[in-house]
Amino acid sequence: MATDLDRLYGCTAKPSSVLNFIFMSIANMARKMLISTSSSKAENTEKWKLTDHLRFMVMLISWLMLWVLRFFMDLFSCSMISSPDYHLGGSSSVRRFQLSPYSSSATEEALPSCGSSLDLILRNRVDVDGLAVKALVKALTHVLALLNEIPASSRKYQYTMAMADQIMEDNARHGHSAVLHVNRLALASSFTRTSALLYRCLQVQTSPSGDYGDSWHLRAIKAIPFGSCIASYMKAITMFLNAAFSWFDTATTLFQRRDYNVEPDIMAEKLAQELLWVTNKLRCYGDVNEALVQWSLASGLASLSLNASPRVQGSTVKISAFLFRELTRKDLEIARQVKFRLLVLWTPLFCHASNGHAYPILTSFQMAEIERAMDEVISNSPAMEQEFILTTWLENYVVSVSDWPNLGLAYDRWCQSTREMVHH
Repeated sequence: MATDLDRLYGCTAKPSSVLNFIFMSIANMARKMLISTSSSKAENTEKWKLTDHLRFMVMLISWLMLWVLRFFMDLFSCSMISSPDYHLGGSSSVRRFQLSPYSSSATEEALPSCGSSLDLILRNRVDVDGLAVKALVKALTHVLALLNEIPASSRKYQYTMAMADQIMEDNARHGHSAVLHVNRLALASSFTRTSALLYRCLQVQTSPSGDYGDSWHLRAIKAIPFGSCIASYMKAITMFLNAAFSWFDTATTLFQRRDYNVEPDIMAEKLAQELLWVTNKLRCYGDVNEALVQWSLASGLASLSLNASPRVQGSTVKISAFLFRELTRKDLEIARQVKFRLLVLWTPLFCHASNGHAYPILTSFQMAEIERAMDEVISNSPAMEQEFILTTWLENYVVSVSDWPNLGLAYDRWCQSTREMVHH
């Protein structure tokens, strides 16, 4: 009877018989080897032979395996106990009721008073709602994560995207605030994941090309006799190791399973388009502020986008243009630091991107609209921030082949306001 109750409520804490057998076998073996090693050391004062060293190493490995097994036995036994994240079925509320700190005995649990039963029903209702929201967030996040992994050429790619669309539309039609928040949480997580994958993919394309600057220790080595030769070898080894680690790190995260043979430039183009899609969805479901904050912190991605392929640049330009237009919305509270970082980080991309050479990125109307938005944000910024933003724009604008964005009026206005400050 007790066993049935334990199985019903999920409170079994005993590990399996297989783990018990392995644990006791290794423990006995390690104990015997420890006794054998200590006795041989006490009786024999000569140097250890190779077999003695091997036996000692086996003993240490056995004790290490013993500790690992003990850890997993404790972990598995604890995971069998109910938790809100482990069970999403109807029996989870029964387990929480059984393990509730408010229940003092089985009799009180079986025959609660009217007031306590009402409190318990309300508390369980809140727990069920929380579990349902968590389940929806996990499901939508999982679908969006699969979208990053499936190749765009696969026939299941459009199916997965349609499934994500359907889930988000159903959540929006439901109308409940908690269900609407599911879309925002999952899309914010997808925006973070996709932008990180895009950054790492662009890193693979740009490394290990280029000339790495000499660090201080290489310059110190060059100062000694024959140091230039040694420094050259060390620099070559460093470049090789950096490239190997970068490729290995990206291979374990980006090119998994079906995407393993996809070229980095094709993968980067796919991820950039997915990031644009997620950004539009964040705007549709009322959480564009999260995209603004994350995009304003993506300094590494902004730097790598300058040398990306035209199609990747096209998607990142559209994302930046889309977010820049949101900066002038009156119903959206955006921190001044977020606006400043966005303009400083992504204005160089506007200057250097291949606008319209490979295929049209923005229309003339959209370019004029974004220029007006940038001009408005700059004019409402403090003088010091205006100087920094306009200096960054001018440094990139004068060396680029593009005539957009032209912030000359904003630059003249800043110069005039600065002259007036000197006059006063």
